[in-house]
Amino acid sequence: MMDTAQQIVTQVAQGDFAAVEQRLAGHIKPFLSVDALRASWQGIEQQVGAFQEQGKTSVVQTPQGLVQVVTCIFEQARLDVNVTLNDIGEIVGFTITPEGTVEQQANATYEPPPYTERERFHEQEVQIGHGEWILPATVSIPQGDGPFAAVLLVHGSGPQDRDETLPPNKPFRDLAWGLASQGIAVLRYNKRTKVYAASLKRERDTLTVKEEVIDDALSAVALLRARPEIDTQQIFVLGHSLGGYLAPRIGEADPQIRGLIILAGSARPLEDVILDQMTYVLSLSMPDPVVRQQQLAVVKQQVDLVKDPKRLPTAAATDLPLGVPAAYWIDLNAYHPEKVAQTLKQPMLFLQGEGDYQVTRDDFQIWQDALGERDDVRFILYPGLSHLFMPIEGGQKATPATYAVPGHVAGEVVNEIGSWIKRHLAASAHAHLSCPECFDGPVLHHRGHP
Repeated sequence: MMDTAQQIVTQVAQGDFAAVEQRLAGHIKPFLSVDALRASWQGIEQQVGAFQEQGKTSVVQTPQGLVQVVTCIFEQARLDVNVTLNDIGEIVGFTITPEGTVEQQANATYEPPPYTERERFHEQEVQIGHGEWILPATVSIPQGDGPFAAVLLVHGSGPQDRDETLPPNKPFRDLAWGLASQGIAVLRYNKRTKVYAASLKRERDTLTVKEEVIDDALSAVALLRARPEIDTQQIFVLGHSLGGYLAPRIGEADPQIRGLIILAGSARPLEDVILDQMTYVLSLSMPDPVVRQQQLAVVKQQVDLVKDPKRLPTAAATDLPLGVPAAYWIDLNAYHPEKVAQTLKQPMLFLQGEGDYQVTRDDFQIWQDALGERDDVRFILYPGLSHLFMPIEGGQKATPATYAVPGHVAGEVVNEIGSWIKRHLAASAHAHLSCPECFDGPVLHHRGHP
């Protein structure tokens, strides 16, 4: 593998960008064309001087897989070229970072956030699902007799682990430990695409968000209901990013879920979100406007194909955004999250970081327009927080580099989630005592009685 990484660096340094492009996996080819690779490399040499030679090489195990790191010596700096290959030797990751960045992130020790009170809860390893899709999980259980309200954490896109690790940060562990410190149980699990990446290749052409996210989330809720220390009537689902986008679909599938908490959940079509993300990221990394427009033209063609009901069913995955097959997009084209949310009886909490460039205020506004008149739906916008709900260092809008800065989910976000859950617990307890007629079934939907 290291021979391959060194060869790739040699090709880049010699200007043979076409050879590198041929090694790219299909889903990243639109973003790393010959022109894009050339522009990026030339831009680096303009900043730190001409490439001199290759230095040390190493292999770093990260949550995303093995990364081959080749340290490159330039006239004024040392930078790492980081190459990730898939099982058949295609490039699925290619970044250039300051020397030691990937290794430092991989070896970073998790330090609990200040709002964690570790003595107030304990954790158990459990498994969710059944058959061939059993997933490892962790449940954080408050000390005491219970039964406790519980929250299930549902990840964003990609092959995420149970902590939603994005080195050096672990936002789901922050949330789990913060909420468990407040007396609320939390379940988090490794995503199916993380645990069974190889097996899912066989089902790639038929994969949808049902298999990627929804089925396992529902199995996780069922696991919580089966545990004696959990209050079966007080199970909430917290979805982040893609998990937030799909939260209404999860709530629709299981009406007994007590409430939905949506963190940076997109509401626009996913292909439009991807196009906006790429437009912003390329504006930062691709100074040449001609090359930038060439790159965006490829993405726009992919987006147009997703929106074409005649051509989409027969489109190749390589011609679609992120290399995801047609079945995935056909399923999502029939889904409008804000409309599904309007049909639900569960209370909802929407939180959004104002500095988030992946999911933006446009999405937040769609949710507000659809649900803003309901008194059981709450919306909060946090200035200066990123997509991970962590403070943004040195600016009001995040960049891809923001995610490499160590941090924790803001305490005010954890406290708001905890307080919101407890308010609904108190409302449920009061309703059972004072006005049982005003609730409808296990969802406890208030009809407006005194």
